Amino acid sequence: MRPSDRPAWMERPSRIGLAVKAAVLVAITLMVIYPFVGAVGTSLAAETQIATSGGFVLLPDSPSLDAYRAIFDGGTVTRALLVSVLVTGVGTLGSVAATIALAYGLSRREVTGSRWILLIALFTMLFNPGIIANFLLASQLGLIDTFASLVLPSLVSAFNLVVLRSFFMSLPGELLESARMDGAGDLRILVRIVLPLSKAVLAVIALFYAVSYWNSFFDALLYLNDEEKWPLPMVLRTFVLQGRALESLGGAEAPAPVQAIQMAVLVVAVVPILLVYPFLQRYFTKGVLTGAVKG
Repeated sequence: MRPSDRPAWMERPSRIGLAVKAAVLVAITLMVIYPFVGAVGTSLAAETQIATSGGFVLLPDSPSLDAYRAIFDGGTVTRALLVSVLVTGVGTLGSVAATIALAYGLSRREVTGSRWILLIALFTMLFNPGIIANFLLASQLGLIDTFASLVLPSLVSAFNLVVLRSFFMSLPGELLESARMDGAGDLRILVRIVLPLSKAVLAVIALFYAVSYWNSFFDALLYLNDEEKWPLPMVLRTFVLQGRALESLGGAEAPAPVQAIQMAVLVVAVVPILLVYPFLQRYFTKGVLTGAVKG
């Protein structure tokens, strides 16, 4: 095949093309990093510098940790952080386990009714029952003002279920049949064969669930009336949007500028996900590409 006959995406990019791609990537990276660096800078800045800069400081002149001391000494953010860690940990483990069990069952063609169960799961991706129906159901189940209300209503994601089921169905059937001929049951096949081969896609699904639980505030807004049970995103929403930083920390005078306290809470809410992602990056990249290229 002559070079001119090849598709454009197979051609070696020119230097100008590489330079344009590099410039675009650098621009996108700066646009993503700039707000976070500004949030960190504002959380460390003094009140005078925040006032003169319009409430957004990129590089503080005299960095101070007063805002972080204030939010952790007040107890509100510390308690909310522990709630978020608990809900994210328990919710992620429960969601991954439930998704694995359901996806493995639906991937076996011999399971009676698996097609109808899959259609019901797919139906939930197209139609949502609505806020009132969800609240009435949670109320009838006794979930109002309980931590279970932050986990059970979103225990299984239909999207993650479809992704995991598709991966399980792509595994060689001969491998599973040979294990079954050796006397292995479904549970042993799942634990000993299927799950070790699914580390990449499981890491992706676990990351999706963890980010969803960590960032979710609407369930807390809908189901929790007790502020002491609020997770960190709900407290962040209250601090930033409703301006209740001083009231939540107590005292008539702020131990740090209000904007610094708000940005400190924002940084505390974002940093845990940033710390977890590098450890799952290689699994994430591999899992996203799973099934995209057929051999």
